[in-house]
Amino acid sequence: MSEEILPEDARPEYEDARAEYADALPEYAERVLEVAELIPPGRVMTYGDVAEWLQGGGPRQVGRVMALYGGAVPWWRVVRSDGVLLPGHELRALGHYRAEGTPLREAGRTAEGHLPRLDMKRARWDGGGRTEGHT
Repeated sequence: MSEEILPEDARPEYEDARAEYADALPEYAERVLEVAELIPPGRVMTYGDVAEWLQGGGPRQVGRVMALYGGAVPWWRVVRSDGVLLPGHELRALGHYRAEGTPLREAGRTAEGHLPRLDMKRARWDGGGRTEGHT
């Protein structure tokens, strides 16, 4: 259902918050996307890592930016901290991870869907001394 046909009091609460912070969102979103572009192939950062790198926001804010604007950057490199592949995009992400040589942990036979997880100990990137974009 589009926003235009919803009565004012039926709109989700985040719509009001987004309107209140509309001027700040594009700058923050741009900064999140810039960090995503810095992550080398075969490596990942968690949503929380990105927020910490930016010294602002939190994992949920980074996740929201990635959900709205992440298609313009290597979105598969910004991940959940538990290494679970992004729900609904598992196969696309897995293709990228395999192509880039991202370390994976194969799923056990009892794992739902038998999908691997990211090997966070080996795949996680901490910025590796690249501080020119770090604020």
